[in-house]
Amino acid sequence: MVDFAVRCLPIDRTMADSENNACALAVGRKLVATIHDIAFGGEGVARVDGLVLFVPFVLMGEEVEVEITDVKKKFARARLLRVLQASPERVMPQCRYFEECGGCQYQHIDYAAQLRLKHKQITDLLQRIGGFAGSAIEPVVPCPQQYGYRNRIMVRSQWDKFKKGLNIGFIRYDSRLVLDVEECKIAEPRLNQQLGRVRGNPPAKGGLKVVLRVAVEGWDVPRDSFFQNNLFLLPKLVEAVRERVRNSGVRHLVDAYCGVGFFAIELGDLVESFAGIEMDQIAIKAARRNAANRQRTNGEFRAGDVSDILPALLDRFSANTTAVVLDPPRVGCSPVSLGLLRQMRPAQIIYISCHPATLARDLNVLCDEEVYELVNVIPLDMFPQTQHVECVADLRARPAL
Repeated sequence: MVDFAVRCLPIDRTMADSENNACALAVGRKLVATIHDIAFGGEGVARVDGLVLFVPFVLMGEEVEVEITDVKKKFARARLLRVLQASPERVMPQCRYFEECGGCQYQHIDYAAQLRLKHKQITDLLQRIGGFAGSAIEPVVPCPQQYGYRNRIMVRSQWDKFKKGLNIGFIRYDSRLVLDVEECKIAEPRLNQQLGRVRGNPPAKGGLKVVLRVAVEGWDVPRDSFFQNNLFLLPKLVEAVRERVRNSGVRHLVDAYCGVGFFAIELGDLVESFAGIEMDQIAIKAARRNAANRQRTNGEFRAGDVSDILPALLDRFSANTTAVVLDPPRVGCSPVSLGLLRQMRPAQIIYISCHPATLARDLNVLCDEEVYELVNVIPLDMFPQTQHVECVADLRARPAL
């Protein structure tokens, strides 16, 4: 067997003038491929006739039979038909919906191998996009609960014209159709109880979304406000951020994108004063209640855009004694906010991200022209069995020239 190889199955050689023509990629063509990498997002990578071929639910080194489903100018996609030579790291998925549901990508991979894979993907992205040294990325912190950890899920409903009834569940991996799901293996048991109640009392029609959430003890979290989805690894995430802030010796803290005030409140005892910024007015009110409930009195929470509020806060606190915590949505920080941070140079930026690609992009902007130095990145597996991983990046301002 040759690495990176793809060979055609002997299906219809009468249509081919040569072996090369027989291997011409077309939708429906069946191939045998050797997987040589796993891309960020979870798809396996093979190569054929100069094109990249993406295949889901495979592992590096496996020989698999696939069927082409889509062909573009520089790449193609295929669905897995069967594994001909399995990796020793392949395991039996626990969920009966795996390979149909779009929620999980890695249930077929041994957990220790998942951690190594995520570390490699983070390292590759940071090196390729930002030119950062691989030595800056620490090993991925494992989750003590590899199934049954999520405390929030979104369930969708969609009319199925074939069965003449509603499908209630999650989006399929291969389309925008809803897969009917009775149980989610990565959700907390209490969420699956809620899911059973939704299924027993279905929505009146399709096209509706239902957010199911387990109440977070000790925190006021409005229905649509953000909170970390994995409470089992959350203490390690807080510990990682606290250690970096404590190590910097800053006196003030700004929690941008603060949501219900989680990081500002958890870190408030390390600094003289803090401020949280959040666009969501409902979340800001909850943050104030959370601070009062936890008797955190040395800070404030302000509703508005980061780029509008941050300059005055850094002037008041003094940028060279302030750490800024960034925990933006998956799309990352706005160019305006990044430019403002480069201009005002707070002493430390702690960037928390669940999307390594946008993290690498934004770190590249912040560190350009040696404005900031990346000290290290601590990945934490807040999302076992999936492509996602949380990262805590510690940046320190370099002396202005």
